[in-house]
Amino acid sequence: MSGPTADVSVRLAWADDAAGIADVQLRAWRERYAGVLPPEVLASLEPAAFAQQWQSALARPKDARHRVLVALDRTRIEGFALTVPAGDPDADPGSDGEIAEFVIAPTAQRAGHGSRLLQACADTLRSDRFSHAVIWLATTDNDVVQFLAGAGWAPDGARRELDLYGDGSVTVEQLRLHTELSSDGRAAVDPMGEEPQ
Repeated sequence: MSGPTADVSVRLAWADDAAGIADVQLRAWRERYAGVLPPEVLASLEPAAFAQQWQSALARPKDARHRVLVALDRTRIEGFALTVPAGDPDADPGSDGEIAEFVIAPTAQRAGHGSRLLQACADTLRSDRFSHAVIWLATTDNDVVQFLAGAGWAPDGARRELDLYGDGSVTVEQLRLHTELSSDGRAAVDPMGEEPQ
């Protein structure tokens, strides 16, 4: 006899999800950027301001192909992702999509949410008629890079430096990964793969 299974899923975000998305984002950022951003900057991030930005983005997306997905454990948001048309200068906006945000709550990592969310991103991008996808990650996000590599993503050689204040005082180095989105509907993710999320 098998035991009960958790009620986990991924769905498109609703406007009411804004506060939950903001909470996950802030908790993840405070952990992920602890060694990158000054502590006072991380402490000053306001949940209400983040929630308001997500509320606006969910109520009035910039493009019909801007989609926010949430990973759920029952009704609790444990992660989220944002899929959009790729905006890089070398991108073809008709065929290149991007995962612009991919965040799992620190307390929910390695529970399968990352794999489910990544698969939902691939399915969403494919349904929006993209044939390729990219994601930008900090060069220090080794666990996420390895997780994506196990799911068929690979660095394409592109790198950039984000200047967070515009004065060079705080910068984040990023690399770009890419993958093909199969037209036959096959998963872009190995569902049995080990994940950091």
